[in-house]
Amino acid sequence: MATSAAEGFRAPRRWMLWGFAAIGVAAGPGIFALALAADGAVDPVVHASLAAWSTVPYVLCGVIAWARRPASAFGPLMVAAGLIGAASTLHMSNVALLANVGSSLDLLPPVLFVHVFLAFPTGRLDRRLDGPLVAAGYVVAFGGTVVSEAIWGTGEAFQEVQLLAIGALCVAALGILIARRRRSGWPLRRGPALLVDVFSVGLVMLSVLFFSLAIGGPAIGPIRWATFAVVGLAPLAFLVGLVHARLVRADVGDLLVELPTDPAPGALRDALSRSLRDPSLELAFWLPTYATYADLEGRPLVLPQGGGGQAVRPIERDGAPVAALLYDPALNDEPELLEAVSAAAGIALENARLHADLRAHVDELQGSRARIIDAGQRERRRLERDLHDGAQQRLIALSLELGMLEAELQDDPAARERLDRARTEIATSLRELRSVAHGLHPAVVTGHGLEVALEDLAALGAVPVQLSVTVGSRLPERLEVAAFYVVSEGLTNIAKHAQAASASVDVARGGGQLVVEVIDDGVGGADTEGGTGLRGLADRVEALDGRLRVWSPVGGGTRLRAELPCAS
Repeated sequence: MATSAAEGFRAPRRWMLWGFAAIGVAAGPGIFALALAADGAVDPVVHASLAAWSTVPYVLCGVIAWARRPASAFGPLMVAAGLIGAASTLHMSNVALLANVGSSLDLLPPVLFVHVFLAFPTGRLDRRLDGPLVAAGYVVAFGGTVVSEAIWGTGEAFQEVQLLAIGALCVAALGILIARRRRSGWPLRRGPALLVDVFSVGLVMLSVLFFSLAIGGPAIGPIRWATFAVVGLAPLAFLVGLVHARLVRADVGDLLVELPTDPAPGALRDALSRSLRDPSLELAFWLPTYATYADLEGRPLVLPQGGGGQAVRPIERDGAPVAALLYDPALNDEPELLEAVSAAAGIALENARLHADLRAHVDELQGSRARIIDAGQRERRRLERDLHDGAQQRLIALSLELGMLEAELQDDPAARERLDRARTEIATSLRELRSVAHGLHPAVVTGHGLEVALEDLAALGAVPVQLSVTVGSRLPERLEVAAFYVVSEGLTNIAKHAQAASASVDVARGGGQLVVEVIDDGVGGADTEGGTGLRGLADRVEALDGRLRVWSPVGGGTRLRAELPCAS
């Protein structure tokens, strides 16, 4: 005999299921026989039809549920509700003993129906109020009847209290169902939603029936028949849900056919959403490197901890986490479907996880590169400042000192000549030092802005430069520095290689981008792969999520274009 590892219930033997099914089938003719043979029965055929309708389907559908989900107590509970409901019809018997047994069970079926409604789909009353409420119902319906008949006989006052209590039980159960749906969100799936709706309508009808029986009224007969009819719909709605789940599970085969071995994460999410009939489905991928889950874009994601609008199902391969499904909690009513879809998509989820992992690494690489650029920029700024405030100032001071010494050596022409040469070398060193400092960090950009810095570059160009700068207000320093270096490198390349007669520089801000273009009318044919200057520029631009492109046809000049994202 098989045992469920999850819940510890033993799977029933086949002969047991067939036995219960046979009893359920036989219960229908038995109820008709009792009704037709009962002394003084009114409309026995109608009465027997409604009684059989409200009991026999529970036995048969319970057997099906028990066979399909042996680990759940829901199937046995439905069987018990149907059998006890059928046994309660013994009150119609002309045999006194059987009639007494049926009378003692007469109020038990509605409590069992409430138990079934609240225990769906697991068969367990695992909510804080469900267990005590149903237990109180059993005490009132069965224990109260036995004690009442033993002490008072058939006391009408006590029976009215019982009827009112069972009616209140149905109202409380209805409130629990409504609160449960409000906590978990309205189901997006039609199968479970239909069953819960039938349960709710059944509870409404049961409460109306028992309140009517307690206070009396002319319409008790129609209310009774309507209640029996609605209560009997519950197992049929359950069958509809099973058929619907089976049809949906058939889509798992289609999922395997349509799903490529290496799908993009977004395409995989859409395919799983269609198979599960859940438009709210989301995927989270486990990234071992970062020990966290991430969304389709590789961004860190914290899984819901329960009590929210989504349920979570982790998926593993070879004992290691791969991904997690975030789905409509109504899907918990169909564990086989979840299991089938998860297994079918296992390989694809592993591949999609690698996509997300790669995306996260790319994002981390971009972030690291941006941090390296920023760190380099800070270090360049520090070196430029140290050169300006240190070596450059000392050279200037030394040049002044030599000028004072020259005034004291008016009578020594040879010494004055040597001092002139020294001052010339100092001036040359200062120019070179300023050039080096300027290459390390363009202080003019930080101090006066991009437009002024580009005007200085254009004025020092080896060829005439037509400059156009339309940026409006100041930009973030990293953008201004990147744009400055693009223009600087472009003009340097023109001076060294282009053999150009003129050049143009255009810097414009618009559409969420800063676009920098340097164009010359030289010989073209620039080597965009061999030099380190353009590669360094590309790294700087790409670190800011930008793009650098070069067009250089032979004989057609060179066009350098950088596109940097910025706020418009």
